Amino acid sequence: MKKILKATVCVLFCLVLCIESIDAQVTKADYDRADSIKNFSRLIYNCYVSPIWVDSSSNCFYEVKTRRGTEYFLVDANKAIKKIAFDQEKLCANLNKLLNKKNKPYSLPLENIEFKHNLKSFNFCIDTIKYKCELPKYTVLVIGKKEKTSPEEYWGNSFNELGNKPVISPDSTSIVYVKNFNVFIQDRKTKKEFQLSFDGSEGDLYSSYLSWSPDSKHIITTKVRMAPKRYMYFVESSPSNQFLPKLNEHEYLRAGDALPIKRPALFDVKFLKQIPLETEPFENQFALENLKWNKNSQSFTFEFNQRGHQVYQVVKVDANTGEMKIIIDEQSNTFIDYSGKHYRYDTDKNQIIWASERDGWNHLYLIDGNTGKIIKQITKGNWLVRGVEYIDEEAGEIIFRAGGMNSDEDPYFIHYYRIRFDGTGLIELTPEKRCHSATFSKDYAYFIDNYSAANVVPATVLRDSKTGKVILDLEKGDINDIIALGYKMPEPFVAKARDGKTDIWGNIYRPTNFDSTKTYPVIEYIYAGPQSSFVQKTFRPHTYAYSGLAELGFIMVQIDGMGTSNRSKAFHDVCYKNLKDAGFEDRILWIKAAAKKYNYMDTSRVGVFGGSAGGQNSTAALLFHPEFYKVGVSSCGCHDNRLDKMWWNEQWMGFPIGPQYSSCSNIDNASKLQGKLMLIVGEMDDNVDPSSTYRLADALIKANKDFDLVMIPGANHTSGGDFGEHKRRDFFVKNLLGYDPPTWKTYSILHSKN
Repeated sequence: MKKILKATVCVLFCLVLCIESIDAQVTKADYDRADSIKNFSRLIYNCYVSPIWVDSSSNCFYEVKTRRGTEYFLVDANKAIKKIAFDQEKLCANLNKLLNKKNKPYSLPLENIEFKHNLKSFNFCIDTIKYKCELPKYTVLVIGKKEKTSPEEYWGNSFNELGNKPVISPDSTSIVYVKNFNVFIQDRKTKKEFQLSFDGSEGDLYSSYLSWSPDSKHIITTKVRMAPKRYMYFVESSPSNQFLPKLNEHEYLRAGDALPIKRPALFDVKFLKQIPLETEPFENQFALENLKWNKNSQSFTFEFNQRGHQVYQVVKVDANTGEMKIIIDEQSNTFIDYSGKHYRYDTDKNQIIWASERDGWNHLYLIDGNTGKIIKQITKGNWLVRGVEYIDEEAGEIIFRAGGMNSDEDPYFIHYYRIRFDGTGLIELTPEKRCHSATFSKDYAYFIDNYSAANVVPATVLRDSKTGKVILDLEKGDINDIIALGYKMPEPFVAKARDGKTDIWGNIYRPTNFDSTKTYPVIEYIYAGPQSSFVQKTFRPHTYAYSGLAELGFIMVQIDGMGTSNRSKAFHDVCYKNLKDAGFEDRILWIKAAAKKYNYMDTSRVGVFGGSAGGQNSTAALLFHPEFYKVGVSSCGCHDNRLDKMWWNEQWMGFPIGPQYSSCSNIDNASKLQGKLMLIVGEMDDNVDPSSTYRLADALIKANKDFDLVMIPGANHTSGGDFGEHKRRDFFVKNLLGYDPPTWKTYSILHSKN
């Protein structure tokens, strides 16, 4: 009897374990729910408006998704009136007759809608055909074919210095051009030709991008000492147009490669001679560009970006003597953020409005165009200018974007302001404590303002550009459908940085079936590229941070640590020659602070994933902070900055190439791997060289480290598309939750393009 009882208890115990195991598994239903997050963007209404101002009028057109479908509206700013743009049922009826289709009024496939100034007609495209609708009869006419957009040239292609056409002088008497690598001028009346330069050659040529002085007395261009082209090569394993693999190549300058050297060249037309210029001080260059004539023709300027990005200068050249003078001299012990914060505007009064971080924050300065003397620092304070919208020279005013001016809100929120050239009369045009996006009328008298936050539904209003006063409420977002499905708003969260003083901002994302009595592993979606900041600040119910992973049983977080942009210069400088830092000290403190407040966040199980720079970061998390980050997925990662594109890597890592490149290299530090790592790469990535991932894999193998490698045939710069997303989910489920994911035979995620 005892034996029978003992056997029965064992069976029951095994059944309990089996039931618990079944309950604990992540199921196909969980994956289906994760996929459904993609549909959230389709279930919100009246949220997103992309206004188009009609010519130079006060009328604005926009379309918006409503519960009926897509609707179209016209706004008359002068009269403060919003009305339907056209009768969609009448247009639909006439279109269906013309096309023999059965379109529905609120799902019309209209593209490129363009209203005429008098509002009596508008043009639009369907597929490849362009139409015109005449009002009020709604007569629809075919007026041609849709204009084809030119294919974008590959970003890495070198500039063709000989690709410009001959340039006619402002007085129309002469024409200048490059022939046999030298500069020639021709009298348009007599056709007589004169050679102005004689030292051009194939490897040291004069650029055909020539510029006449306004008075037609001088010509400027650059003489370019060419550098060898460098290439990135990759094999396309499965091309669509042939059976065998195909070798591809793209021009690709990496950090440390040789660059063309440009030297300004000045020619006197009257005496048909070249005026010598002392160019040697400007030959250690990353770029020499923006040759620009002063309106009085007495001088021109150029901008010099020294290799290494620690010196950026505006140089003035006397057109008669060739004398050079540096009028703006930006210098930094770290880097000058030329790619993100450069701004210059030359006024008619020979003054320059210039952006600079010289006082520790990005601000605007008014500078004398002759002497370079600072006339006035226009903006000032522990906040930064994010961009300039409009310069009104007649009124002496500037409309600009800024962040951080309001100390009681998120410093990354964008607001719009107006200020005078002398720094007085500052007016905030967008006072709501939200992140704003403005679209101005052609005369800058009005603007449409769409504002929201990650956890606040968008609103759209019409404002007066002088005062910021709301003239008309246009739209208010409706998200009731996704709330009914359990959507949880992201929670903005703030914690102190490594210095104990600076605020670090991020978001917490929870699953729709969130249960505060359970414990959740934490996954950080990371992108610590220094070129910007990346945490979601506007309302978007489906973001990469909230990609569906949360639905499988995770708390997702996204954080902007030190080393990213859009804060102070000191905050940004943390990344200098130190991309492996990636703000990890701040990120770890932030996650621990969040877990202290919310004990359902399990900091013993932290994962991380990201792509591109985020791919570099997510692997670095496991290499340099294995005590905290346990599981990582890295897509299309830049794993060694010496293998990646020049402009991005030298901007932050410096030049010449030094030991910092090795110390920050995931490849050189591969032996430090302790956690679970998956690498994803597209074999045709022309942004970050795929060899970066392959070399990391090679280093991990040589270090006898276990890892997963997923290569996507034919894919470009990608996180893996649906296949990669599936692999990423399975990897985190298995290694952070400890569960076996559902088999692929019974589960297939929704298909979409990579």
